[in-house]
Amino acid sequence: MGDSLFSLAGKTAIVTGGKKGIGRAISLAFAGAGADLVICSRGIEDGRLQAVADEIHRLGRRCLAVQADITRRADVDNLARRAADEFGHIDILVNNAGNFIVAPLLELSEDDWELTFNTHLKGYYFCCQAVGKKMVEQKRGNIINIASSLAHRPVPGRGVYSIAKAGVVMMTRVLARELASYHIRVNAISPGLVRTELIEYLTGDPEALKQRETIIPLGHIAEPEQIASVALFLASEASSHVTGHTILVEGGELA
Repeated sequence: MGDSLFSLAGKTAIVTGGKKGIGRAISLAFAGAGADLVICSRGIEDGRLQAVADEIHRLGRRCLAVQADITRRADVDNLARRAADEFGHIDILVNNAGNFIVAPLLELSEDDWELTFNTHLKGYYFCCQAVGKKMVEQKRGNIINIASSLAHRPVPGRGVYSIAKAGVVMMTRVLARELASYHIRVNAISPGLVRTELIEYLTGDPEALKQRETIIPLGHIAEPEQIASVALFLASEASSHVTGHTILVEGGELA
């Protein structure tokens, strides 16, 4: 396959949760492939979202940084509207924004249940609906949902996250069927452990993280860029006949 198959020249992509970790890596990978970006985050006061936008500008691409809480329909509608007004079309949506709550289901609070589902299911649904309607008008588009390897196996204390991400996998399959006739592809990525601030915070101990790596068949935790490369494949013409699928990127743990 030639490099042109992975080109995103002339494309516009929205990436939610774009200020750090996987979202930042995907945004930079797409910009490197020629796409213009709209990136969003619930909080922008720390300047990190704009810092990513500045990195994209240095790559020679346009970027709009927008404050948006994806659990709020008004914020999502504004995000989609601003993207369409700024660039004229929306070709790619990456649903990446998320949170992570650790608690056994029997001890989980109602607020934490609602926060998890509002973010990973309702929020993704709002984005798919708002952007998907514009893609239907265009009769083309590409949606990539970030799920998790925990959607495919239960882990104690991670139950609410696993359930929500399993919902993301099914939503991906349903939307792929519903939108295929409009030439809109919908796929998901299920990462395992990825070296982000969240993983380092949850683990707390660098030595414990190294020990955790020993049970991954490929021998290491993924870097955000390794998830971004799969997103680039799904966003590009290299995957033009792929829809309704979830790609596991977990180093072989579920093999």
